[in-house]
Amino acid sequence: MCSSLKSLFRSLMLCSLLAGSWACTEKEVQELINKEATAETKALYRNLKKISQQKILFGHQDDLAYGVGWKYEAGRSDVKEVVNDYPALYGWDIAGIELDSAKNIDGVPFEKMRAYIAEGYQRGGAITISWHFRNPLTGGSSWDTTSRAVAAILPGGTKHELYKTWLDKAATFLHSLKGERGEAIPILFRPFHEITGDWFWWGSKSNQPEELIEVWRFTVHYLIQEKQLHQLIWVYNTNDFESEEAFLRHYPGDEYADVLSFDHYFFNGGDRGQFIEKVKKEIGIIRQLGKAKNKLTAFAETGYEAVPDSLWWTNTLYPAIADSGIAYVLVWRNEGFMSSENKMHFYGPHAGHPSAPDFKSFYQKPQLLFGEQLKTYHIYQ
Repeated sequence: MCSSLKSLFRSLMLCSLLAGSWACTEKEVQELINKEATAETKALYRNLKKISQQKILFGHQDDLAYGVGWKYEAGRSDVKEVVNDYPALYGWDIAGIELDSAKNIDGVPFEKMRAYIAEGYQRGGAITISWHFRNPLTGGSSWDTTSRAVAAILPGGTKHELYKTWLDKAATFLHSLKGERGEAIPILFRPFHEITGDWFWWGSKSNQPEELIEVWRFTVHYLIQEKQLHQLIWVYNTNDFESEEAFLRHYPGDEYADVLSFDHYFFNGGDRGQFIEKVKKEIGIIRQLGKAKNKLTAFAETGYEAVPDSLWWTNTLYPAIADSGIAYVLVWRNEGFMSSENKMHFYGPHAGHPSAPDFKSFYQKPQLLFGEQLKTYHIYQ
């Protein structure tokens, strides 16, 4: 047998061992950018790849902390109260950690968040974390785009040392996320999210693509090499986009990202057919890139505020993601009534809402995975 055939045979044998009865090719064997990743982190990445061949994890932001009309009640979940099952993926945000705040940007105490993350992990769910951190140059919010803040936090920049202290604080929190055996909880980490948008200080309005690439690479290096965080799966994330070129404009390179993802919301006045067509096009682009680059793909954020369309789940969201090959889809949080804006602010289902019956039909779709079924996949083994 020639050496090339021997190499292919070894790869296929390895794939068979990793994937069991799942179909697999040499190119589909997944490797994280961090070669020192923990066993649980490697298992999660490998299993998400296998699962994504047939299923999509459904996720919800802040699901365990609060919902429409309640907050911090043990065991509650708006998703669970509609379908008697938890999400498969739990989303959280650590904004405020950089300022030593006791609570994050949405008012969730970090102590409670730590417990909720452990709860979701022990239940067999996956965890993803974003970071709406403050503008390090002006002290303003994430939405302060008045300055070239990214240049300031690069090595040699006026706020570089400050940025490192922020990374130190984030690392301390991430290191504190432990399972029952003391193992580090794997995290799908999504910093600088919606990087191609123009509404965050790290976005396209105030920064050059090369600056964003450099800061992403520095952040990866610092948290892996300096802070020894070996439980992170790095999720590169854009806003909705028109082309492969647009998606990759700020891409840091294959050695610096594990997951290719995007965000795309449905807004009042939007056209259902156009949304479905656009999302399917975007998924098609990242799916091809994922195959070429050997990366997972995901629909990292979506939703329709207050879900005024009672059939939105099965008539809009599901047709957009069906047969897509993405690993997961996540809808944003259920804040409920926002007095500051005098409106309802929620993106997931909740009991009694007109879209709840449709969400039950959505839940029954065989391609979707929620908490109970995900348990059977043992994604950390």
